[in-house]
Amino acid sequence: MEPVKGELKMESLMIPIDSVDSIHLKHICIDKDGPPVFMLHGAVENGKICYSDSGRAGLGPYLARHGYDVYVGDLRGRGGSTPHVNANSKYGQTEAITEDIPAFIEKIISLRGNTPQRCVCHSWGGVLTHSTLLRFPKYRNIVKSIVYLGAKRRICVLNMDRLFQINHVYCRLGRELVKKHGYFPSTMLGLGDDESAGMRHGTEVWIWSKKWVDTTDGFDYGEAAKKVHLPPTLYIAAIDDPCLGHYKDVWNFMMESGNHVKDFMVLSKKNGNLHDYNHVSMMTHRDAPNDHFPKVLEWLRRY
Repeated sequence: MEPVKGELKMESLMIPIDSVDSIHLKHICIDKDGPPVFMLHGAVENGKICYSDSGRAGLGPYLARHGYDVYVGDLRGRGGSTPHVNANSKYGQTEAITEDIPAFIEKIISLRGNTPQRCVCHSWGGVLTHSTLLRFPKYRNIVKSIVYLGAKRRICVLNMDRLFQINHVYCRLGRELVKKHGYFPSTMLGLGDDESAGMRHGTEVWIWSKKWVDTTDGFDYGEAAKKVHLPPTLYIAAIDDPCLGHYKDVWNFMMESGNHVKDFMVLSKKNGNLHDYNHVSMMTHRDAPNDHFPKVLEWLRRY
């Protein structure tokens, strides 16, 4: 299908969470009446993994140019959300699942009514969004299809990249930096957006634990996944992604994520793609709109 004609529009929407924090939702569209899509970034990222400031690049603008009404979230303290993560940031993973993501979905509902939504998430954003859908039937029922790119919950692969990036930097060094600064200063390390102490801790617990259980209130997402029926979901991995979204870990996430229509895709030259993509380039490569972005579009249109 050809892209829709018209001017791409981008605007920032702010959603108050409490008396201190507001979360940022970037609205990208040509057709404001098109099917709404909620997008979410991963760990040590913000929404700009999904779009460029100019609107010329990214999966968000690509979907908007093909008729979708796109909304890209920044979790609390990230990207355009205010205030930025700091030592006083007491929120973590549970708040992202039970407050931030529901607030994003509710904002879209306030703008579009009960029009069925789609979810497209990168990396840890897929784990958080999936957890929200497992926990809240209201949101599960309004979402009609999902695409996760590089989303894994546990890291089971063992290689030098994992030992350095995850074991040493994110876990061991991360704990020390949180003790010193009160939060995880990812920008200081050149890794990406900063994370609250609670978010980094929750992520660390889940990537090692067989049990998918909330670290704050004990809600068992793994058990919930066995009992509910979730929307059709496409799981995409990149072949040159050794530990942040290794294809084996993405497969494992798909298998524990519940009984629903699902499919799995690995982006590689061997599988007919233009490149052997990695965790970031699967979202940002200039060739992606002519390579695997159409597969995302096809899935959203099929369901």
